[in-house]
Amino acid sequence: MLLQVAHPLVAAGVSDHSEVGRDLWRRLVQTLRALYLIAFGTKEEAERAAEVVQAVHSRVRGCTRTQLGRFPPGTPYSASDPELMLWVHATLVQASLAAYERFVDPLSREDQERYYQEMALVARLFGTPASVLPRSLTDFREYFAAEINSETIAVTAPAKEVAAVILAARLPAPLRVFVPAHRLSTAALLPPRLRDHYGLRWSIFHEVALQLAAHSMRITAAPVLAVASRLAPTTGRLAA
Repeated sequence: MLLQVAHPLVAAGVSDHSEVGRDLWRRLVQTLRALYLIAFGTKEEAERAAEVVQAVHSRVRGCTRTQLGRFPPGTPYSASDPELMLWVHATLVQASLAAYERFVDPLSREDQERYYQEMALVARLFGTPASVLPRSLTDFREYFAAEINSETIAVTAPAKEVAAVILAARLPAPLRVFVPAHRLSTAALLPPRLRDHYGLRWSIFHEVALQLAAHSMRITAAPVLAVASRLAPTTGRLAA
């Protein structure tokens, strides 16, 4: 989420069209439900979930009221803008791969590419035009690096407001065992420039603490992942 709102126009949309402090967990559950239906549901369930997401996005539009990074007041934004949709999609791919490799297991290049291609299908279901999606993981990495190093991606006041809510949010009781890893990973997985702009400290001591938290989380999460792998379908249904 902190990566997403580092795009000033995404931050404006979130700030103007949602009460993050009040519906943070509801938004997370809705997002995860849509992703799980697409991954494990029937073709019809996946398409219905995608239609719901697109309907929500169709209502998120407006204009910036102040200067936000390089965008002057009055700049229009829309959650259906292909470039903004691509950025949000890119943050999901980047964060998911980084978190999985940090907290679960390293992935082969082939597995990373397969994940990227499957997520590209998810992006298309959510309405992102295929024409803006990088064709391969290598192309995606180049796109993401270029965006991170560009003047477009900047931590603005609305982004800091969203970050303050997320960083202060209490995890649900069953997840509080993961709090150390959750807080540390938030800072660790951000590019250094954005981490600094959000005011998140990082040092060798934080890195060591994260390594310990990641090790503990792998041990704690292993039984859950084992059960999930047995319950998940062995073949996809989207192409059916």
